[in-house]
Amino acid sequence: MDIKNIGIACDHAGFEYKEEVVKYLTNKGLEVQDFGCYSDESVDYPDLAHQLSKKINDGDLELGIQFCGSGNGINMSANKHQGVRSALCWQEDIAQLARLHNNANICTMPARFISLEKALKIIDIFLATEFEGGRHQRRVDKIAAC
Repeated sequence: MDIKNIGIACDHAGFEYKEEVVKYLTNKGLEVQDFGCYSDESVDYPDLAHQLSKKINDGDLELGIQFCGSGNGINMSANKHQGVRSALCWQEDIAQLARLHNNANICTMPARFISLEKALKIIDIFLATEFEGGRHQRRVDKIAAC
């Protein structure tokens, strides 16, 4: 997959990781749109998740990455957007399957439960894996059936 632009968001628990990931992705030649947060001061994760998710949903960004403490809250918020398939990824295999089988377009990670090194590996796999399609497309189509 030839990703050109990617969005990133986090709450205060994921701020340090987000800062490192922005540098990492920029050094790889990606254009990164940073939706915050911009410090380790307490913020409400839905505010940031909704900004990123709107851009994904509208087709302005191809993929997204987001962090919060457990990953759950920011992930739930993102998945409120009809065209978003945000996957909670804490292992490389989960990230690969999220793209391969679910065509996930946001990779969400729990900053308090994985190392930065693990997060970077997960991101690399998420970005390198393409959707398999086939029988999985039929299933993905049913996600937004409501």
